[in-house]
Amino acid sequence: MSDLSKLTELSSKAAQVRKLIVESVHHANAGHIGGPMSATDILVALYFDSMNIRPDQPDWEGRDRFVLSKGHSAIGLYSVLAVKGYLPVEELKTFDAIDSRLQAHPDMNVLPGLDMSTGSLGQGISAAVGMALGAKLKNESFYTYCMLGDGESQEGQVWEAADIASRYGLDNLIVILDYNKLQQYGWNGADGARDLPVHAPQERWNAFGWNVITIDGHDMEEILSAVKQAKQNKGTPTVIVAHTVKGKGVSFMENNYLWHSKVPTSEELQKALQEIGKGA
Repeated sequence: MSDLSKLTELSSKAAQVRKLIVESVHHANAGHIGGPMSATDILVALYFDSMNIRPDQPDWEGRDRFVLSKGHSAIGLYSVLAVKGYLPVEELKTFDAIDSRLQAHPDMNVLPGLDMSTGSLGQGISAAVGMALGAKLKNESFYTYCMLGDGESQEGQVWEAADIASRYGLDNLIVILDYNKLQQYGWNGADGARDLPVHAPQERWNAFGWNVITIDGHDMEEILSAVKQAKQNKGTPTVIVAHTVKGKGVSFMENNYLWHSKVPTSEELQKALQEIGKGA
C-alpha cells in the first residue's frame, strides 16, 4: 500500500469512528463527545498502523499495551476497537447500559482488548509506567502507549509518574497528550474565554527529562511519523504533544466546552453525520 493510500484509508476509518461516537452517545442519551472526537485520529493511527496487536488474540503476551488515561473518552476507544474487530460494531448500541460491557469508563475485567481500567483522572499514566517498567525488567520488547488528557495533567500524580519514567529511562513508554486546550471545568481566562488546562506542556515534559515531539494531532502523516521517531529514541521516555481540537469534525461542536458531555438531539445528530461524511 502506498503512503497516500494508507493515509486515505486511515482518514476514512477516523470518519467512521466519529460517526459511531456521535451515534452511540445519542442512542445512550449519555456520554462524552468533545474529548473522544479530539482523540479519534490518534487512536485510529495507533490501532490501525503503529501498534503491534492481534484483535483475534487480545491477551497475546507480545502485544503493545495501550492505556486510555482520559477514561471518560471511552466511547472513542470502544468505537476504534469495534472497527478493528475486538467487538461487534452493533454492540456500541449498548454503550452505557447497565448490563453492557461498554460502560462510561473502560473496564478491563469485562471487555477484551483493554489493558487498564481507567476513569479516575491522572492515574492511567502511573499504570502505563508500571507496564513499561515491567517490560524492561522481563526483557520484553513491547511498547506501552498512554493517552493523557490536558485537563488531567493538573493532577500531581501525572508528574510523579513522569519523574519516575524518566528516572528509569523507560524508552519503551510513549505518552500522547491530547492537547485540545479545553476542559469542562477550569479557570476563566481573559475576555470570558477559558484558560489553558496546562501551559507550556513541551517545556514541562522536557524539564522532567522526556523526549518531546510536538505535532498536529489531526494530521495522520505527522502522527505516524511522531510514533516512529519515538520508537527510535533511546534512553528516555517520549511524550507526543498533539495539538487537537475538541469536538473535531463537527463545526458546532468544535472548541465548545459545552460539548464535553452534551448529548446531540436527533436534528443535531443528522447535521453532525452529514458534516463528518463530507469531511471523509
